[in-house]
Amino acid sequence: MAVLQDTTIVAQQSLSQRLNWLRAGVLGANDGIVSTAGLVVGVAGATTDSVALLIAGLAGMVAGALSMAGGEYVSVSSQRDSEIAALRQQEDELAADPDGKLRQLTAHYAERGLSTELAGRVAAELTQHAALDAHARVFLNLDADERVSPGAAARASLFAFLAGSVIPLLAMVTTPAAVRLPFTVLAVLVALVITGYVSARLGGARPARPVVRNVVVGSLAMGITYLVGWLVGQQL
Repeated sequence: MAVLQDTTIVAQQSLSQRLNWLRAGVLGANDGIVSTAGLVVGVAGATTDSVALLIAGLAGMVAGALSMAGGEYVSVSSQRDSEIAALRQQEDELAADPDGKLRQLTAHYAERGLSTELAGRVAAELTQHAALDAHARVFLNLDADERVSPGAAARASLFAFLAGSVIPLLAMVTTPAAVRLPFTVLAVLVALVITGYVSARLGGARPARPVVRNVVVGSLAMGITYLVGWLVGQQL
């Protein structure tokens, strides 16, 4: 029973990791929406020049995406380094004291409800099959053969941010000057409702509060940057 529970936990962890990556992609797109919307709306407060808006939006989109990708790469690289260091420590302990590590694993399964005899057999078979992986899963919640990928995380953040940024940028530069601001605000708010709802559902939460929070934060960002842009524009 304890082994089955551990197998179930590992499967749940794998699913949780995939959901975390998906949720991170949604949040990355949300960042792209809010950041680029704030930038182009702020510039729109100072000027109606379509070229200036396009340049500002593109620059913000590229800079934000590269910043997100770089930050994610550094963060996941640090996580990967920590995981490798922890696995090496387990490997060194297994080499230095295999009997002690076997007793440790046996004690783990005994604490989870197996008899001492069965716990010993389970620990011995797992150790014989893949000692490092057995200890990594139990004591580190890691798969000894799988590592997080900084490159994949960086690419996901990059493309998610770019995808979110496209919405306010296109809304701002492809609509007539007379309606571009309200149209952009509307497009951004609809996008924020969607990302708020999706992120809430992925996290297993009720969507109402995250959606409202998303819309309020995005609205404040656009309102404040527009005010700053308008004040600057008055001085030009």
